[in-house]
Amino acid sequence: MAQAKRNASAAIIGAGDFIGAAIARKFAAEGFDTMLGRRNGDKLAPLLADIQAAGGHAHGRSLDARREDDITAFLAEADAIAPLEVCIFNIGANVNFPLVDTTERVFRKVWEMACYSGFLAGREAARRMLAHGRGALFFTGATASLRGGAGYAAFAAAKAGLRMMAQSAARELGPQNIHVAHLVIDAGVDTAFVRERIKAREGEAALDNLPPDRLMRPEAVADAYWSLYTQPRDAWTFELEIRPFAEKW
Repeated sequence: MAQAKRNASAAIIGAGDFIGAAIARKFAAEGFDTMLGRRNGDKLAPLLADIQAAGGHAHGRSLDARREDDITAFLAEADAIAPLEVCIFNIGANVNFPLVDTTERVFRKVWEMACYSGFLAGREAARRMLAHGRGALFFTGATASLRGGAGYAAFAAAKAGLRMMAQSAARELGPQNIHVAHLVIDAGVDTAFVRERIKAREGEAALDNLPPDRLMRPEAVADAYWSLYTQPRDAWTFELEIRPFAEKW
């Protein structure tokens, strides 16, 4: 059952079936009006129904985060429902290609999805939060945010760019009462995409024999974001790394 309704909205950009959905459920359960955006917004229907059935408040629509007008309209809609207090940018764009096989189109598209759209989201959310005098602006990163790996030139470049944009925003906006944080997920998250990759790489038996807690639960990511949101101002975290106990790092 959801907590008492707050006079505040939380916008989730990249409200997919796993991490984004878990974040939406968590913040809705804590009383936020949640505004959810993803490509093919019709796929949000089951999530919206689940949140509303649990007593939460959720709204959603199709969103191309690479389009300035789309991001502006999306966050304006969230702010009109209730003052925008939380914005979580959760777009991945994880691809793997050898450098010589990475086309200009692939590199540009990954950058647009994982870096440029994060800038648009951060800027437009900050404009609204500054008007309210408070807010929380969070970005989902990855191991590639910190170091490149073979085959990840496009993804690492985009995620590292997002991290630096977020760090610059944190230095600028923190003194104005806006908590900016970057969450590094150093693990495979338990999603259909990750399970298909394990199956392709190691075979069906590998999925049947996954040790408990080897993959990170989407709900654990949502809890990490809630923990960041509830931090007191005298101990704000900019960067938080999370990984399963058995992950090598």
